[in-house]
Amino acid sequence: MTQLNTPYPSTAYLTGFLRSRGMTAVQEDLALALVLRLLSPEGLKAVAAKVDALPAKKQSPAVQSFAAQKDRYLATIGPAIAFLQGRDSTLAHRIVGRNYLPEGPRFATLDVYVDDEGGDPLGWAFGALGLTDKAKHMATLYLNDLADVLRDAVDERFEFVRYAESLAGSQPTFDPLATALAAPPTLVDEMLEQLTHEAIAKHQPTVVLLSVPFPGSVYAAFRIAQAIKARYPHIATVLGGGFVNTELRELADPRVFDHFDYVTLDAGERPLLALLEHLRGERGRQRLVRTFVRGSDNEGGAVQYINMMEADIAFAEVGTPTWDGLPLDRYLSLLDMLNPMHRLWSDGRWNKLTVAHGCYWKKCSFCDVSLDYISRYEGASAEVLADRIEQIVRETGQTGFHFVDEAAPPKALKALATELIARNAGISWWGNVRFEKTFTPDLAELMADSGCIAISGGLEVASDRLLNLMKKGVSVDQVARVTKAFTDAGILVHAYLMYGFPTQTVQDTVDALEYVRQLFANGCIQSGFFHRFACTVHSPVGKNPEEYGVTLAPLPPGDFAKNDVAFIDPTGVDHDALGAGLKKAIYNYMHGIGLEEDVRMWFPFKVPKTTVRRDRIERALRERG
Repeated sequence: MTQLNTPYPSTAYLTGFLRSRGMTAVQEDLALALVLRLLSPEGLKAVAAKVDALPAKKQSPAVQSFAAQKDRYLATIGPAIAFLQGRDSTLAHRIVGRNYLPEGPRFATLDVYVDDEGGDPLGWAFGALGLTDKAKHMATLYLNDLADVLRDAVDERFEFVRYAESLAGSQPTFDPLATALAAPPTLVDEMLEQLTHEAIAKHQPTVVLLSVPFPGSVYAAFRIAQAIKARYPHIATVLGGGFVNTELRELADPRVFDHFDYVTLDAGERPLLALLEHLRGERGRQRLVRTFVRGSDNEGGAVQYINMMEADIAFAEVGTPTWDGLPLDRYLSLLDMLNPMHRLWSDGRWNKLTVAHGCYWKKCSFCDVSLDYISRYEGASAEVLADRIEQIVRETGQTGFHFVDEAAPPKALKALATELIARNAGISWWGNVRFEKTFTPDLAELMADSGCIAISGGLEVASDRLLNLMKKGVSVDQVARVTKAFTDAGILVHAYLMYGFPTQTVQDTVDALEYVRQLFANGCIQSGFFHRFACTVHSPVGKNPEEYGVTLAPLPPGDFAKNDVAFIDPTGVDHDALGAGLKKAIYNYMHGIGLEEDVRMWFPFKVPKTTVRRDRIERALRERG
């Protein structure tokens, strides 16, 4: 599971690449198919049978609410899904009336929006013209109620995005996954197996590639492979994707190969060309590229890593991604968060595209700078990128683009924006950048003219000392000026924020929140999210902890996933306790609440007063240029 509003781009890239090399390749999004089958009248009837079998004492509030309103759910699920797919917009009138959709515990969040006179919930957020958005938010709450029912009555691991991720993420041993795969299938597993068989029967493939970008995609990928191997043992199964590239680089457990014949690392184009040549008998196994296999019985069945050194396919030559075969009219536009910037991740269908491979900066100490997806920086000309954009618009009929770079290079964005304007491309786009001084007000205006509607970027810990320690290459004042330039150009700005970085004190955290408060108050940023720092084995902190004043805890023994590593910070700060206050503050700031209050109000315990001047950001903006 990744997102429900738009396809994850890895299959689109690989399908487009393989077809450009004359191969027959098709793609399926079984995650979306699974959700749509579960959230259908037939699916909910099967869920209701599981609910009926639960003893009353084991029924959660969500399950009890579903049981009491079962008939309403069965009657409304089809229309609600059609509405979220954009196929029945007039249903919004009934949804906002609050008498159409059954309401479970998730709808309690609407109570915080009722004014003192008991006025219209969400009226302040959406206004008189926001009927569709208001309905979309309520329909999203309705789906979240159903997700809670699935988790509490059908499969305790169920979530729309992070499904069973604890079985895989930084999991040193394959044992939890092996146990789960050997257990009797849940209703969710059975539906996924059925969908797998339907896809195989439809396409009759000889090779199946499964892309797992996140830990929450791994369990289902193994269930799919398990279903394929049980019925179609002749089909070669291949595992790859972001999770593999970061966490399985030292894979040694042969049980993985009960389900997958091959596991490939990093950019998939070159390994797949080599693998497909091997499967056609044109290349020996010892000439595979960046591929794990299980040795023969004569070799003891041990996992082997084979890497015939061959140059990667140049980024300019990987071809144009294609969404052919994906049901673009069946994705769900959800509205979890009312903040206009934050909603972009789950609302609307975006064509995902990369401006450049890797990161041009590749110095940040918290980042996996040693891995290929960061370290190998390669671009393409503005003309090539604009050609790809035009081809994708022709294919999909959609003009919205999300550039999914780690950090899109300012020079490339300037050239692309100029090219898009020259072609009168008429697209809308957003993406991730570093808030560096190259993004001048003039460049921000140019980007806006080319269709840029939003930008996200890392402020991380809003502290100049810690930004220097991170090797972020920006200062708080600089971030203020750059983000204000974007905002002044009409571009929404989201800031990625971080807490718990090595040597970060309570004072650092309070001061960082004061900076963030001022950035919101001065109209520099409209959205943000605080992430807890996690040390990975591939980052500079993980490789050279002494430079950051921390001691790494020994990694547990294991031959499966390896990524996050615990560390001992001499400050002894309880970052988790501070994190709750930070997240509460940022949530309120995004809704324009509490921007004039002392930041200490967000913490339920005593914290020091900020040392940051109350007009620090205002002064930085006056000094721009």
